[in-house]
Amino acid sequence: MKVQNCFHCGLEIIEKEQIFFDDKLFCCNGCKTVYEIFSLNDMSCYYDFEKSPGATPQDIKGKYDFLDNEGIVAKLLDFQEDKTDIVLLSIPHIHCSSCIWILENLQRLQKGISTSQVNFPEKKVRITYNPEVVSLKKIVHLLSSIGYEPYISLENYETGKNNVDRSLTYKLGLAFFCFGNIMLLSFPEYFEVKEYWLDNYRPFFRWLIFALSLPSFLYSASGYYISAYKSIKSGMLNIDIPIALGIIIFFIRSTFDIIMDYGSGFFDSLTGLIFFMLLGKMFQIKTYSFLSFERDFKSYFPIAITRINSDTSEESVPVYDIEKGNRLLIRNQELIPVDGILISEKAEIDYSFVTGEAIPITKKSGDKVFAGGKQMGKVIEMEVLHSVSQSYLTQLWSNDVFQKDVEQKHKSITDTISRYFTPILLLIAFAGFGYWIFIDANIAFNVFTAVLIVACPCALALTAPFTMGNVLRILGKKKFYLKNALVIEQLANVDTIVFDKTGTITTNKKSNISYEGKVLSEENLILLKNVLRASNHPLSRMLYDFLPEGKRYKVNNFEEITGKGILAEIDGNQIQIGSATFIEKPEENSIQQTSVHIKINQVYFGNYIFNNQYREGLAELFEKLSHKYQIKVLSGDNEGEKATLESILPKETELVFNQKPEQKLEFIKNLQQQGKNVMMVGDGLNDAGALAQSNIGISISENVNVFSPACDAILDAGEFKRMDYFLKLSKKAITTIKMSFALSLLYNVVGLSFAITGNLQPLVAAIIMPLSTVTIVSFVTIMSNFYARTLK
Repeated sequence: MKVQNCFHCGLEIIEKEQIFFDDKLFCCNGCKTVYEIFSLNDMSCYYDFEKSPGATPQDIKGKYDFLDNEGIVAKLLDFQEDKTDIVLLSIPHIHCSSCIWILENLQRLQKGISTSQVNFPEKKVRITYNPEVVSLKKIVHLLSSIGYEPYISLENYETGKNNVDRSLTYKLGLAFFCFGNIMLLSFPEYFEVKEYWLDNYRPFFRWLIFALSLPSFLYSASGYYISAYKSIKSGMLNIDIPIALGIIIFFIRSTFDIIMDYGSGFFDSLTGLIFFMLLGKMFQIKTYSFLSFERDFKSYFPIAITRINSDTSEESVPVYDIEKGNRLLIRNQELIPVDGILISEKAEIDYSFVTGEAIPITKKSGDKVFAGGKQMGKVIEMEVLHSVSQSYLTQLWSNDVFQKDVEQKHKSITDTISRYFTPILLLIAFAGFGYWIFIDANIAFNVFTAVLIVACPCALALTAPFTMGNVLRILGKKKFYLKNALVIEQLANVDTIVFDKTGTITTNKKSNISYEGKVLSEENLILLKNVLRASNHPLSRMLYDFLPEGKRYKVNNFEEITGKGILAEIDGNQIQIGSATFIEKPEENSIQQTSVHIKINQVYFGNYIFNNQYREGLAELFEKLSHKYQIKVLSGDNEGEKATLESILPKETELVFNQKPEQKLEFIKNLQQQGKNVMMVGDGLNDAGALAQSNIGISISENVNVFSPACDAILDAGEFKRMDYFLKLSKKAITTIKMSFALSLLYNVVGLSFAITGNLQPLVAAIIMPLSTVTIVSFVTIMSNFYARTLK
């Protein structure tokens, strides 16, 4: 190893026992500083979390003893099941990319933590850990020791109030006070007024100006120094480095002028610079808050659930309408959207969305069930304990388990430009300073400072997020709900669209159903109705609505086999509902039709025939799409409706029938192997594998309450005919990003050309810098709204 001694005390460094991933932790024998080594031959990159400006053990001793109380911990947790606890902690001190990196790698510092995910805008971190290995108290102590002490208040967790950080307001107010007074004191210098008192007390006024600049320089601008220092320490050069350097150079030069009696310096410009940069930052924060796309997107999250009313009637309601005390019906494969108490006798809950563990957990009547679990098997009932959290459901949808490996081109472009922006900017600033210092020292310092301030990649970095965020909001209002911004870029690249038939291009709400076979008794019809009540398959839902209401029975041994049918038992009666092959009945109809066959107690009765109703505007939609995309239709049904489909759809449309779920997946995979960028549109249940395999998976939502993380977007069935519009808007979003990239780069080139020639004062640059960011944000917002209104 290159270095074997501690940076602080010089004593020997030893390897710790724990090894996480490919990195190792090393500990000093003397001061117990912990180092994280990325290369065994290089100790230059380390993170000293015990010597960081965090809380010392003495500071936090006894402060979090209340976390030893299991009842209090339970109130703080979002999820608590078996060996997995999840907590969402508020961290007020998150303020840069380095903070995010450290907080999302807590598992390297503490065994027992599995994942940690930062929500930067809300300054929160969501930590998943094993309570048998590490306690919440120990995690809080760890966060405090590395400088990220969480803000914990049971009142805040129960009422949803947040601790407001007003430090920027205080800094801005102080900067304005200093700037205003220094400007007044500098007027005689501006106009070269000759007056006895001014001439004799000029040194006094100059040192008074110096004193007034100190609060602004030391306190108001402190955020830039801290950010620049952390950026250099983490090895990531951010834009605060040139800004901090410009402020410091300004201050040193002005102080030198006063000491040497060359003049009053540039303290008026310095304090004005700090004031306008802070004002710009405040303006940007208010702008971002006003254009909070993410919040709007989450509030429209399209999951419905079946609520049982006091008169035992059932209705489908949006999850955000659920209130404490409501009684919910959860069918097979449905997501539990809220915490509650299980009313049914028994349930098998799959918490893989939350924990990643696929083994279902058995719950008994009276047990608590948590949001995020998926019901497996027969229908259950539960009582709601808390109203739904949309952000929590969104986190489940965005779980790493369900993320596809997608290249985000515009993000990589932004990252590349930002990475080299600061070094190039510093090079230009020093080159300009070196040129002008031999001509005019005042112009040299102005050029140096103006260059550092006017060229800011902030607008460039905000281009893609704000465009995508606004488009997410627009699509959400039009009932097309995307998982994240990456989906928009993928939509723009699609060249092949594959549609499922049943429940996708056909509607579940309208269907002519007829029965052929032996007469079903009233008792048998009631048995069928109770079995179908637990299923979410489109045909099951249609048949359930078709059958008459009757007595409710307890369903035992319920099993729904994807792509085949249902096996269930009620009061000793064996019921089979599904395809002809599933119930071992050979297909006899010469006219092939979509049908569901019935067998009760090993006796075949007959089948229900579905004459599908195709969605409104289907022919027009396919005609529009066929000009730009390859269109294919997959169906698990037979070819009974082939002639009807051929009469509706364009001639180029490929129709493939008798496809099992695994065959649909293979079909998508074969297209991708041919170099196609495939979008799969399905119903989210039988098509889960194909949706996951495709480049973009879209689930059509009608009366089905299943939550499918395999898909990338959920489309309200009523907006199906507008799919061409959504694809066009995604392409225009990419066009907007490219235009704003060009606008941002043009602004920087023009600004730098004025700055380097000495024609731009630092104070003007400080005003222009935040305005450029607001301009870009406004441009992408206006353009995306314009395209949303004008596209057809």
